[in-house]
Amino acid sequence: ASGTPLRRALMLLPRVLTALVGIPALLYFMHLGGLSYWALVTAIAALALHEYATVLWLGGRGVQYWLTVLGGAALAASVGLDGAQGSSRGLPAVVLTGLTAVAVLRELFRKEHSLDRAALTLFGALFVGWGLGHLPLVRGLEAGEAWTMLLFVAVWTCDSAAYFAGRSLGRHKLAEVISPKKTWEGAVGGLAGAFAAVCAARGLFLQDELGVGLAAAAALLVGTLGQVSDLCQSLVKRAAGVKDSASLLPGHGGIFDRMDSFLLLAPAYYYLLKFFGCR
Repeated sequence: ASGTPLRRALMLLPRVLTALVGIPALLYFMHLGGLSYWALVTAIAALALHEYATVLWLGGRGVQYWLTVLGGAALAASVGLDGAQGSSRGLPAVVLTGLTAVAVLRELFRKEHSLDRAALTLFGALFVGWGLGHLPLVRGLEAGEAWTMLLFVAVWTCDSAAYFAGRSLGRHKLAEVISPKKTWEGAVGGLAGAFAAVCAARGLFLQDELGVGLAAAAALLVGTLGQVSDLCQSLVKRAAGVKDSASLLPGHGGIFDRMDSFLLLAPAYYYLLKFFGCR
């Protein structure tokens, strides 16, 4: 029993070391913004899509690998570029139209046709590419660095609070079939963590921009939709029978695992800010 805390600490060590390297690098590109941050997000989307396709392949689920990775990354890139300087050029619609046509035609001319394969290809491009592509849009807003910082800090705090609350207090399963370790107590702890992070940001670096109404809405969005997005990503892995999407990040699984909260959350967060008048 005396060794249990030590074993837990050793299990957390790779996670902590990865964070010590990865977080400063992310913050650096976040500060740079512009094409540097856009390129980073596009690369992250491509890696996550590679892992998504690999997870499905390992689970015996067909997917058009190269179209999933390259097409989904192109969709992420087009979303990040669209709306630059406040203009909308409809680039994502063009990419999505082409992606849909190629996915269907690819199956039409294969010896063995599979509508499921085309559907999973398009789903991955939308789920990962469309979602992550909104991160550069958030960065492109006025005070975009602060809004992006708030999003990441709130998600990280939510995830950490959910993890520790679930381990110490968790009794009631949240979605046992999809993610056996998640509990309602952990989810509530994550929501509380999101509110704490947003309140701290409001006091530290968003005093003028973050009103009470927007703060409450942002915290609620991160604390709920972020965790739902996590569950949706777990559903993909569960359907394929795979635990972690990759071991690219020691102690964290893969990029697909680390970015799971942002897949549904990033677009909703961006449109929430736009609804509250952020430009």
